[in-house]
Amino acid sequence: MRAGDLLRKLDQRLLPRLAATVTRLGQGPSRTPLLGWVATLSCVTVLATALLATGGPPAQDQTVGEVTRVGVVEGDSIPRYEATAAADLAALAGRSLGDGTYALVSLTEYLTPSRLAAVVGDVGVAFVFGRVPLPERQTEIVRIPAQRVPEDVTAGMAKLAERKEREAADYRARATALGGGAPPERELRDLYLSGAQVAAAEAAAYRAGCACLYALVVRAEPAKLRGVAARSGVRVVDPAPEVRRLERTVFTPPLPEQRDVVRPPVDRVTTPEPTASVVVTSRPPAPEPTVADPSPSTPAVTDSSPSPSPPPPSPAPSASTWTPSTSADLVDEDDPEPTP
Repeated sequence: MRAGDLLRKLDQRLLPRLAATVTRLGQGPSRTPLLGWVATLSCVTVLATALLATGGPPAQDQTVGEVTRVGVVEGDSIPRYEATAAADLAALAGRSLGDGTYALVSLTEYLTPSRLAAVVGDVGVAFVFGRVPLPERQTEIVRIPAQRVPEDVTAGMAKLAERKEREAADYRARATALGGGAPPERELRDLYLSGAQVAAAEAAAYRAGCACLYALVVRAEPAKLRGVAARSGVRVVDPAPEVRRLERTVFTPPLPEQRDVVRPPVDRVTTPEPTASVVVTSRPPAPEPTVADPSPSTPAVTDSSPSPSPPPPSPAPSASTWTPSTSADLVDEDDPEPTP
């Protein structure tokens, strides 16, 4: 019975009796105190009944501010991570988890969308991780929401290609605006031109449906997850039954080339001039925003959704140590959850 219906019934039964009682009490010498007590008791009774009917006050979200992390961090041993994840998956044998559990699936190599479909099979997918594996370059790690594989992944890669083409054009425009100038300006121009080369290469790769996918987040029963772990091309399945909300979870899968210890990829920036090359540990200022919060094991992580217009040129980047990125906001709240 809804709270409104219950309160209406209470009014119909209690109010006539209450009115008669108040009338009798009001005729006595102590009517003022008694009227106050009767009114107070009536209000308490109605409020208590309403709370019981609606199940009490709304429960507070105990997960606010909490972030769950699944995967590896910089300095982790890859063999130890694989062994621990395998043991966790085996420990779920025989457990009933209702509609299943989330799991981070890492692959042994970069796959195309069509090859990824064979790995996924009938398991529900939330999103996949991708990166264009250019030699000795830190390329952007992207997250592509995908319930249908390969269709959603292919569509996401097409959007990424468009964004990367805009990024390359913006880098080139910034480099042109700087001209020759003094050595600091030349260095920044070369850095922008290098960034344009990388962005253009990423755009071409995504446009061609490259072998760029290396991990995915799925949801399934433990028995299905064990089947996924046995499939060709799967490196490790890391179950995460503690995950309740994807938007409060950071997933950091190891890259296929990381075999012993998690460490940043080499990033060797070569300037367009044939005689000048410099090794740097930072990229030029990105023309489009990336997801915030650094990750210890991977380059910048972004979504495949379109980004706003590029900001105006920023100051020259200073040399710094590599700053990877992950985020507690890695998954948008609007991303569809997989169907187990």
